[in-house]
Amino acid sequence: MDLDQGAGATLETRAGSHAFYEGASAATTLGYGQNYLGPILRARRGGTARVSLANRLDAPVATHWHGLHIPGSMDGGPQMAVAPGAGLTRELEIDQPAGTYWYHSHTHGLTAEQVYQGLAGFFLIEDPEAPDPGLPDELGVDDLPLAVQDRNFSPEGHLRYSSGGMMMMNGMKGDAILVNGALRPVASVPGGLVRLRLLNGSNARIYHFFFEDGRGFHQVASDGGLLQAPVAMERLTLAPGERAEIVVDFSTGGTRLLSADDNNAMMGMMGGMMSRIMGGGSSPDNIRGADGFEIMSFEVDPARRAARTSLPATLPGAPNGEMAEPVARRRISLEMMHGMRGGGGMMGGMMGGRGGDSPGPFSINGKPYDMGRIDVAAKLGTTELWEVVTDGMAHPFHVHGTSFKVLNVDGRAMDFATTGLKDVVLVRERAEILVPFNRPADRQTPFMFHCHILEHEDNGMMGQMTVS
Repeated sequence: MDLDQGAGATLETRAGSHAFYEGASAATTLGYGQNYLGPILRARRGGTARVSLANRLDAPVATHWHGLHIPGSMDGGPQMAVAPGAGLTRELEIDQPAGTYWYHSHTHGLTAEQVYQGLAGFFLIEDPEAPDPGLPDELGVDDLPLAVQDRNFSPEGHLRYSSGGMMMMNGMKGDAILVNGALRPVASVPGGLVRLRLLNGSNARIYHFFFEDGRGFHQVASDGGLLQAPVAMERLTLAPGERAEIVVDFSTGGTRLLSADDNNAMMGMMGGMMSRIMGGGSSPDNIRGADGFEIMSFEVDPARRAARTSLPATLPGAPNGEMAEPVARRRISLEMMHGMRGGGGMMGGMMGGRGGDSPGPFSINGKPYDMGRIDVAAKLGTTELWEVVTDGMAHPFHVHGTSFKVLNVDGRAMDFATTGLKDVVLVRERAEILVPFNRPADRQTPFMFHCHILEHEDNGMMGQMTVS
């Protein structure tokens, strides 16, 4: 769906139904203008994307434009929830590199469940003034946006969601893998180079993508746009909220995309056992041996002609990563078990969850999320150095309204040529990032920064930031 200043688009958040696999009953789902997920939105740099949001649900919905460099008043944070039966229109001025972005629910306390039920979609930005990077670009033919999500189903095929107990601590992980809402789909591709825009749209699962036949591929873009040159690899890790564009050569035939499974990082065997008891298996049921589980398959269609047969050595128009010297340094500590040092202990806190007078078990710098509190006041037009630390579990850290440069992660210096601009970074112990502030945000509509495990965000691991 193309967006422009004239017609724009109207997105209705609504309830629907969807049968996720053959023989399944229709599950109750949510979507933006459709039964599950939302349409692909396309906008152009230098233009204004006009989007009208109408809420047809019985609950409020805030819609966040993830990765877009727009003011806080347009960003779609929790303060901007649309009440049931109401609507609003946003004029999104697009001025950032071409790339793969997305939109999703960001409703305070309901983000995880609403995204799980289907409130998410792609937002693609094109730059008509940038030089041609020489990549496959026919959407739906050799340029495929792929939203990868794990879900848990009842025997009848209904979506099952739980946010209590171990699901809160580890985040909700399902035992079935969906791509664009389909269970283990098969894509027909031309026998040449194909661009895959991979989005980890899961609530909590980390994916380690690779191909069954061992073929290599090239990453050509990250969260914030193109890399400066294609990067050869055989495995790609994406945490929740992250995106990557890869180019795969199918001239030798089709194959299957798999992922390794290591998602019991917090509690080990206990976490896996408790997850299954509470309705969210930690390992997908489509395991094929010890080496991985299936994401989807690709089959070559001889009738489809490949437009690209070779990759360029460099990608013109890619961001160069240059940033101003930081004017301040901040420490951002992502913490679990907040408020559990007293009565009740860890298990009591896990079972209690959010609600009532409980602030939730998670915090940043010792403070669980408070919509009425500003945690960071940054100066417009400056850059800061943020040190992000965790307390024993890997967390994908996201900052709204900007793209940052990753300097180091868990003791390893990061090369901008291989990471590009980011808005989510997976931190297991410690990371340093350079964060530029080029869009304003006031106290009424601040930017968020938070863990992108959605159950962690809903339960307190989030802060608010003004930029002025």
